[in-house]
Amino acid sequence: MKENDLPGIHNSRDILHLAARRLSQAGIDSPRREARLLLAHVLHTDLSGLLTHDHVEAGQVRRFEALVERRASHEPLSYLTGNAGFWSMTLEVSAATLVPRADTETLIEALLELRPDHDRVRRILDLGTGTGCLLLAALQEYQHAWGVGVDLSPDAAQLATRNARQLGLSGRCDIICGDWAQAIMGRFDVVLSNPPYIPHADLGGLMPDVRDYEPHRALDGGADGLASYRLLMQCLPRLLSEQGIAIIELGIGQEHSVPALAREAGMEVLSIRADLGGIGRALVLRPHGEVAKK
Repeated sequence: MKENDLPGIHNSRDILHLAARRLSQAGIDSPRREARLLLAHVLHTDLSGLLTHDHVEAGQVRRFEALVERRASHEPLSYLTGNAGFWSMTLEVSAATLVPRADTETLIEALLELRPDHDRVRRILDLGTGTGCLLLAALQEYQHAWGVGVDLSPDAAQLATRNARQLGLSGRCDIICGDWAQAIMGRFDVVLSNPPYIPHADLGGLMPDVRDYEPHRALDGGADGLASYRLLMQCLPRLLSEQGIAIIELGIGQEHSVPALAREAGMEVLSIRADLGGIGRALVLRPHGEVAKK
């Protein structure tokens, strides 16, 4: 898509038509919707606001064209717009973190079902927090809770801190840069985590949007995809309060292997909650009584 392909009047309808065609040729799903989202981003409006923009200025056209070409190269839409929706929030995202996904909302749904009494949740820990999506969604729901988010990446920790500030939650959480729970003391009512779980050999077969742009450190689960789960299971017994629960995201086909690791670590498997696609996504654990009392 080049500027000389566009009508001289820069009519938004014609611009969107050409952009959608370019994205469709590149194999992008929902090309017209994505073109509209990109144009709305350039024009600093929303989709309904596009109805009032018949004419697009030349400078805006150039910015839009550049974004369309980047999306045609399968750079994630959220990286281009700088934000993504999760739960009831709009979060800043960057190439330092995974793009929050709707499947991960299954963990928050499980938490709300298991802890309908919001006074029971006062301390929340999110290991591998990324954008902070899990921690911040939980804090929005549990108004009396305080939380900690941990991420190995300084850039991710800074981004999660900004998201907490934008949502008015920075006074109720601490975001720290660290290696899983090595620097964490005390016990929590809830531990959340979406760890890396893609087997290393499978990374090359991921969709180009993920493979070529999202951070591999947040995807690579080692040779069998279970490396991060092994580390998590080692620390969960000392992190959970006696009545605490852990809710951990699973990858496809891990609904047997990860619970087995949890049981070996002295954890009790309460349930596995499926996402909207029917895939076992949220593993719910609690410590056995004798483990929790240590």
